[in-house]
Amino acid sequence: MDANIRFDHQFLAIESDNAVHCMLEIVVPDVEGEARAPLHIALVMDRSGSMAGPKLEVAKQCATFLARHLTPADELALVTYDDEIDLVRALAPADAATPAAIAGIYPGGSTNLSGGWLKGLEQLRKAGEGVRRVVLLTDGLANVGVTDHPQLVSLAVGTRAEAATTTIGFGDGFDEDLLTAIADASGGATYFAENPDDAPAIFAEEFEGLTKLVAQNVSVEICPSDQVQVMGVLNEYPMVDGPCGVQIQLGDVYGGERRRVVFQLGIPQLAQLGPATVAHVVLRYVTVGETIAAHETTIPVVINLVSADEAAVADLDHEVVDEVVVLQAARAKKAAIRQADEGRYDDARRTLERAAADLRKLAPRSHRAAELIEEAERLDGHMVAMSGPDYSSTVRKRMSSESWRRQRGRPS
Repeated sequence: MDANIRFDHQFLAIESDNAVHCMLEIVVPDVEGEARAPLHIALVMDRSGSMAGPKLEVAKQCATFLARHLTPADELALVTYDDEIDLVRALAPADAATPAAIAGIYPGGSTNLSGGWLKGLEQLRKAGEGVRRVVLLTDGLANVGVTDHPQLVSLAVGTRAEAATTTIGFGDGFDEDLLTAIADASGGATYFAENPDDAPAIFAEEFEGLTKLVAQNVSVEICPSDQVQVMGVLNEYPMVDGPCGVQIQLGDVYGGERRRVVFQLGIPQLAQLGPATVAHVVLRYVTVGETIAAHETTIPVVINLVSADEAAVADLDHEVVDEVVVLQAARAKKAAIRQADEGRYDDARRTLERAAADLRKLAPRSHRAAELIEEAERLDGHMVAMSGPDYSSTVRKRMSSESWRRQRGRPS
């Protein structure tokens, strides 16, 4: 993988303290035509009573799609759950009997999400080399088995080395905060299927991503020099303390992908002109495919110090500026959700209004103008919904999903 660092301000004034946004851009090589690693997938399906009807039928169609697109080198386990757990199909290559097993799934009672999820993970422990992934579908709240949110998230953290979990929430009855936390903690993705018609595209996106998986356990550690401070990371990836600084856990990356991480450094007044190394970034990942190997790359963060007059007339890197504002808009959605949850609808509207105005201000000179305007219009729509009667579970889930995807460079 290639990686480089760019700054919103190319030149900083030597006479003063500075705050600079840094954008780490990771470019993943395409894998078109290359042999891929075997897939080991545990599909864990909610079949509680609330799934009865179109949701369960579409979920079964998607499961059949998945089974039919796997190769003989791949393996699929199928677990269903309501108040009880049923191992419909143990981990093995899909065969002619798989579609019939999927067709025989029927709705039942409550939602033992933890039991179904842990059964799927248990199946993946039998898998050989390759990509291991739990795909967890639900439309309701965990109300049987382990139901405590912190305990479920702690379980997800513990499974990260075994297999990532991708979560798919159907309709408006599931807990999006819990499903997002499980996905983030385990290194997976999360999706919102607002209606059954959304599910096929979600399955197709997830399957395509797994077939193009290049590296897992990707992390970025920001190591500032003496007196330099990491003032914040605009992406909302899971973060932990690393050996020399904050470590950002990106999870999986896919062939042809371009991933961006934006962070801000506080740089004190430095008594030198010219280039100065103010930090370094350590990129770590494990490649998958024919060979599995750990990699580590160190990238210096070098800024240019000039006089105040020169800094004042220096051009900005507008791609970095645009990315900053787009990520800030995603964070604004999360902030507006918190404010609306507390009944502070006026504050939520103002938060979204400011973010939309920032996007529109940048659009005229941006090569991403259409994208920025589209995002501003999306924020306008959320503003309308920021009142007691209109702020629904669906609106909240939609905003949460959009924010998560934008933070990770995925199209909304």
